[in-house]
Amino acid sequence: MDIKKISEKFSVSAQITAEDLPALATQGFRAIICNRPDGEGADQPSFEEIEQAAREAGLEARYVPVKSGMVHDADVAAFGEALKEVQRPLLAYCRTGTRSATLWSFHESKKRPMPEILAATKAAGYDMTGVARRIANGGKTPTDTGDAVFDVVIVGAGAGGISVAASLKARQPDLDIAVIDPADIHYYQPGWTMVGGGVFEAQTTAKIMAALIPKGVHWLKSAVAAFEPENNAVILDGCRVVKYGRLVVCPGLKLDWEAVEGLEDTLGRNGVTSNYRYDLAPYTWELVQGLTEGRALFTQPPMPIKCAGAPQKAMYLSGDAWHRNGRLKDIDIQFMNAGGVLFGVKDYVPALETYVAKYDATLNFFHNLIAVDGQAKTATFQIARLDAAPDRVTVDFDMMHVCPPQVAPDFIRVSPLADSAGWVDVDQVTLRHKTYDNIWSLGDVMNAPNAKTAAAARKQAPTVADNIVADIAGRSPVAAYDGYGSCPLTVERGKIVLAEFGYGGVLKPSFPAFLLDGTKPSRAAWFLKETMLPPIYWKAMLKGKEWLAKPEKITIARD
Repeated sequence: MDIKKISEKFSVSAQITAEDLPALATQGFRAIICNRPDGEGADQPSFEEIEQAAREAGLEARYVPVKSGMVHDADVAAFGEALKEVQRPLLAYCRTGTRSATLWSFHESKKRPMPEILAATKAAGYDMTGVARRIANGGKTPTDTGDAVFDVVIVGAGAGGISVAASLKARQPDLDIAVIDPADIHYYQPGWTMVGGGVFEAQTTAKIMAALIPKGVHWLKSAVAAFEPENNAVILDGCRVVKYGRLVVCPGLKLDWEAVEGLEDTLGRNGVTSNYRYDLAPYTWELVQGLTEGRALFTQPPMPIKCAGAPQKAMYLSGDAWHRNGRLKDIDIQFMNAGGVLFGVKDYVPALETYVAKYDATLNFFHNLIAVDGQAKTATFQIARLDAAPDRVTVDFDMMHVCPPQVAPDFIRVSPLADSAGWVDVDQVTLRHKTYDNIWSLGDVMNAPNAKTAAAARKQAPTVADNIVADIAGRSPVAAYDGYGSCPLTVERGKIVLAEFGYGGVLKPSFPAFLLDGTKPSRAAWFLKETMLPPIYWKAMLKGKEWLAKPEKITIARD
């Protein structure tokens, strides 16, 4: 816990945990204010957890959530009201502390000279000169000039962002590249299914972000507030402005937990879990081990979602564990799918149906989770079949694995880069933006009709890198992305159905069928998933080594 003191009565910090509250009380703090919305990060405790721990430690707590990079006048007013209500000294926190420092700066600007505010925040490690510019400019951040300028700016340091930075550096080492991301930890998210199945330990899926940023690439540890592509500018937390020659947008997507009524209140308790969160995947395995009888629900929301097979992977690995310990006969497995098919590429369905039968799982199509009552252990689903009127059903459960609804991040949805559905609007072959020629996108946030998987990003990064280098040289796009995605469907411990496909569901196997037939469960595919893919991710993909990822070449001119 790194506390930054801004004034005698006010300090800020990055995300805190429930375990930090007794120490804060010991240090003399009387209250905390949370400026981070629930569900923003994969390893983030809810405000309810923090509030309970604060109460036990004798501290007041207030919730004034501000969306990443989006500090509005109403937020400043709400922050001011919270300051009036609580005792001092107090600690405000968000992901990095920047939002809290920004709110304080705007609030204090009504009664303190701006040089005094800038000095106080600078001493605490926060640069609020952008706030000063915004105030001086009547509430709007000017973008005609910037605080920093780079050849290439990459928004997001997930699988796509770090991979494309490494691929660009490998192609053109002299490029001045910046990666923007506020996270301290980088996660190998494909490993969380294995954590929930008792195969991996959670800590093996996490590494310090600083150790993964490619050598020679600048890391701007901040959140993005807005894009102004007409001025080649990105506005960051604290109203700082970064200018670019070319921009790559790959911040991933947002897990929309709050879209399901009651879900946030019960996650990690009452038998409700999800492998889509780092801190909850171990709870999945704990529940699987502890369940001796009853009903287990596994939910899948409407598309698009990242790793479309993950909801049923959790079901198969759980069913396999119960099969092995002899409890399966006493457990009712129900797969609640908002869609109408088990898997979107028909070639893989027969093998999956075999395992549905093995685990005696019931498939409930067109069932979309809309509400959860954790204490009552009930889940409510909207049923929307094409041939019938919409209906609702409430189902009891003893254990429930939830895949949350998923949307583009807020700062993407409201930006000029987004299509009508909120995703970054790109040409699906070149991954170049359809409107802005010096912008590209990859990973889960863009609107190409491919599966949102890490394997897709592995193929997309070299495509984007090739096309940016070509653009810098004044040439047309040279690389084509074929929609490749991979979903290793863990149907039992020791066997996987390795789904590999491109646009339109066309099969794209990486290996000859005599070595590995992806339409059938195999131990070879399990070995690939368990043993080979993690080091390939950490030591190859994130290092710009493009094993089995060379992009196709564009051989004819495109309009």
